[in-house]
Order: sequence, then structure tokens, then C-alpha cells
Amino acid sequence: MSLMINGTAVSVPPDPRVSLLDLLRETLHLSGTKKGCNQGACGACTVLVDGERILSCLALAVQYDGRAITTVEGLAGADGLHPLQAAFIEHDGFQCGYCTPGQICSAIGMAAEAKRGVPSHVSADLTADVALTREEVQERMSGNLCRCGAHNGIIDAINATVAAEMAA
Repeated sequence: MSLMINGTAVSVPPDPRVSLLDLLRETLHLSGTKKGCNQGACGACTVLVDGERILSCLALAVQYDGRAITTVEGLAGADGLHPLQAAFIEHDGFQCGYCTPGQICSAIGMAAEAKRGVPSHVSADLTADVALTREEVQERMSGNLCRCGAHNGIIDAINATVAAEMAA
């Protein structure tokens, strides 16, 4: 049994009780994914599994046998930062930076949901294409908390990249 983490095959730990978060941080030393509340309430541990955002603190590593997991470390390419990572810098989407990896992974997953037409609580028309307005992005990112006050920069960075990309 193995997982694909940032494009590299990794063996599933022998203990089936190991969370995906602990595998990433403690075993693989991928410290970008943060342990915030360890209860699924803050979003700091958000990673992508086959392109969908999940809370890695609530996931057992063995559940994802054969699946592709992407952490913030796996987003940048050989040519530089992922566009959303660069936008976080440009729009001051971080202060302490603790929530930033989870915010970025969540925003990428959120954009994929919107492209698939998944509505949110504030979507006016459940049958229409999703328009990622500021209000729509705020609602969709509400599961990722920022305690130091970079919320406006985070939303601006997402709107400048992900939402703008969908509008094009």
C-alpha cells in the first residue's frame, strides 16, 4: 500500500491509526501543512487529495491508499511559485504565515469545486455557473481561519488569481 505525496510514492504507515497530518509532518518532515486545532475546525491542515481539499488532521493515512496527495510543498513548479503562492506575497495574504499553506491548498480546491458548478450557501442560482464574487470566495473559504488579520489580503490574492482565472 502506498500514497503519492507531491509526486513521490510513500508507504502507508503500518499503524492504521496514524493521521495523514502526522504522516506528513512527523514521518515525512513536510512541515508546510500545519497542526492547528487538530479537530478539523481551523483549516490549517488542509491538503489536496486528487485535487479535492480535505482536512488532514481528520483523515487516516491508510484511507488514501493509491491516491495523489498534494501539500503546499508540491504546488511550486520548476519555474517558480504557483500563481496563488505569488499572489499571497503580492497582496499581503499572510502575516504570521501559519494558516497560509492551508489557505492556499483550500483555495485551489475551492476553485475546482466552483469550476464543477458546486454551489455554496450564498450562491443565488443553484443551476447557474458559479461566479466567484468576493462574497462567494469569503463563504467558500470560511472553513480556513486566519487569527492574525490577513483575511482581506487572502481574499484579494484569491480574487486576483483563482477567481480571475475562472472569469476568463
